[in-house]
Amino acid sequence: MDDAGRLALDLAGDLDRDLPSMLTLVERLVSIDSGSRDQRGVQAVSEAVTTALEERGFALRRTAIPGHADLVSASGGGKAGPRVLVMGHCDTVWPLGTAAEWPLRREGDRISGPGVGDMKASLVMACFALGALRTRGLLEHVQVTLMLVPDEELGSVASRPAIERECTRADICLGLEAASPGGGVVVERGAVGALTARATGRTAHVTADDPGASALSALARLVAPLEALTRREAGVSVAAGILRGGSARQVVPGEAELHLDLRAPDAGTAAQLEREVRDLVEGAAPAGVTIAVEGGFTRPTLPRGEGTERLYALAATACEALGEPLFARSERGGSDASFAGAMGVATLDGLGPVCHDSCSRREAVEVHSISRRGAVFGALVAHAGAVVGAGHAA
Repeated sequence: MDDAGRLALDLAGDLDRDLPSMLTLVERLVSIDSGSRDQRGVQAVSEAVTTALEERGFALRRTAIPGHADLVSASGGGKAGPRVLVMGHCDTVWPLGTAAEWPLRREGDRISGPGVGDMKASLVMACFALGALRTRGLLEHVQVTLMLVPDEELGSVASRPAIERECTRADICLGLEAASPGGGVVVERGAVGALTARATGRTAHVTADDPGASALSALARLVAPLEALTRREAGVSVAAGILRGGSARQVVPGEAELHLDLRAPDAGTAAQLEREVRDLVEGAAPAGVTIAVEGGFTRPTLPRGEGTERLYALAATACEALGEPLFARSERGGSDASFAGAMGVATLDGLGPVCHDSCSRREAVEVHSISRRGAVFGALVAHAGAVVGAGHAA
């Protein structure tokens, strides 16, 4: 067994002992509503995590993100050595009030609750794993920065400049999105987009001689042709997630908006898909209605390069020592780690605990995986120098 495997075993023991404390903090985080637009809730989650990081010797730097909670960068380790960027986020997809009606529950080896897998258990795992490394004196020869992003579920549009600035200083990026059932980690991702169409029509009472011009009808008739652009076998999809408008049952809607999710396997396909969507939307306005389109592809692809392969090989060594499963997977979902990968930084994602049915009411984390995946994550941080050195040698 090599050094990475032995360290993973040691860290797993440390984190097994810490598991009750980790679950207590996970429960605290899950009890806080932190939907992306809930600035106060996201800030509260961030403060709880940063307190845990400060207790483990990390220094904090806050960046104001207009309209959102602060982006926090927590830095620790030595003054020299490979620079490891750990990507995390404090927001969830769940609206205000969800935490009260769906508190953390444990059934056997699984815990469920809003955001438990995406990604509150991951944040706790990373804090304790980094603390275990520090206690063992293994952060002295590596520089670690953990970023807590406040708007990841919205595409990190507002945070992207700050994220990319940090990426320019990184040698390695480790993403804290959850591992998939069976131990899958993410070695590549497609591009992800968010586009909003806003229609403006003319209000009128539904019985008036002047029929008005319905903004809602103009957008509603676009849903089917837009979703028909989906070609799942090619990794291309368009999905209408929100359609809303109108002020009263008996009033022709004067305003409406349609929110679209876009996915594509590569940059060229993404650009083509965005043109097709824009052409379809902008060319569909009926008389009396104007439609404006904003947004586009917000996250680049995460390519599977040599750096990713080296990180995956190291993770495989740690998993083998622990008797944990591991496999590489391509993912159509988005992640802030894609920004680093697109900039040429060696990147591996999906390093959080194993999660089932993320972003659904069935979202649940395998409890034992919190310590096991934490040990794998810790081994990657501690052995970053071997990954960076191999890349330089190549």
